[in-house]
Amino acid sequence: MTLTVTADTFRLAQAVTISRGSRTEAKVLTVRIERDGIVGQGECVPYARYNETLESVTAEIEGLPAGIDRMELQQALHAGAARNAVDCALWDWEAKRAGKRVWDLAGLPAPQPMITAYTLSLDDPDKMRAEAAKNAHRPLLKIKLGTPDDLHRLAAVRAGAPNARIIIDANEGWTTEIYADLVPHLERLGVALVEQPLPAGADEALAEIDRPVPICADESAHDRATLADLAGKYDMVNIKLDKTGGLTEALAMRDLARAQGYGIFVGCMVGSSLAMAPAVLLAQGADYVDLDGPLLLAEDRPAPLNYDAAGVHPPPAALWG
Repeated sequence: MTLTVTADTFRLAQAVTISRGSRTEAKVLTVRIERDGIVGQGECVPYARYNETLESVTAEIEGLPAGIDRMELQQALHAGAARNAVDCALWDWEAKRAGKRVWDLAGLPAPQPMITAYTLSLDDPDKMRAEAAKNAHRPLLKIKLGTPDDLHRLAAVRAGAPNARIIIDANEGWTTEIYADLVPHLERLGVALVEQPLPAGADEALAEIDRPVPICADESAHDRATLADLAGKYDMVNIKLDKTGGLTEALAMRDLARAQGYGIFVGCMVGSSLAMAPAVLLAQGADYVDLDGPLLLAEDRPAPLNYDAAGVHPPPAALWG
């Protein structure tokens, strides 16, 4: 088996800003696995919030033994970006070797298009209102918040897109006091969901305060091992391949989370269509889907995912799986 890792950069159509900062490009790692003349590929997005860099994740991947398979991989690497890219590349390789699609190998129904959220960056209220108005035709908008002054931003987005469903991603930026002050306004302005209002590891208060709007764990939820700490605090879990360490663990986490009564949100980092492709399988039947990474790019992979009024479509075989 030959395994190669390359760093690739995709320009964003416009800057993406969250409570932790802004970016104008997506920096990703592409893994290609070649064996018996067949090439499988996968993508990951190293994330500084989880102490990952392009260099550290590359070193993890390059340190893997030759010929590793997916089951061995689950033990060789921890949940995170490195394992994700290799796991997805191995799924792609297995599908091509078998002459089947990944969903057939995994025993899953053929995937259908799924409506995805479209993300609006954190900005001043007037700019957020303008962006909301420009995207008011989209059925689901996700707004990046996470500051003490978010009520004006939320109200501006609602004014700009009066008919869209709205979900909020606070990116760990609120305190219990900010959240408590916002709760009645969340209901009044028709917010359907709040992601990670409090910092991971400092979210115990969520078990003691009212949650009239469902709260979704993001930074607090990585793989199956982290589900136990969410009980009583969260209503949903955001499953991302770069957190779970690939599709193999993500599918298992989805099934366990459902069995434990959690709603399912399938999200993404900002990456290309190659990163989203495996997540489209994971997203089948999810309560919320946020796989808009390619919609935020100025450039994408060859044979990219198709997005239309029906949502994000399953990947063509030329892309992945």
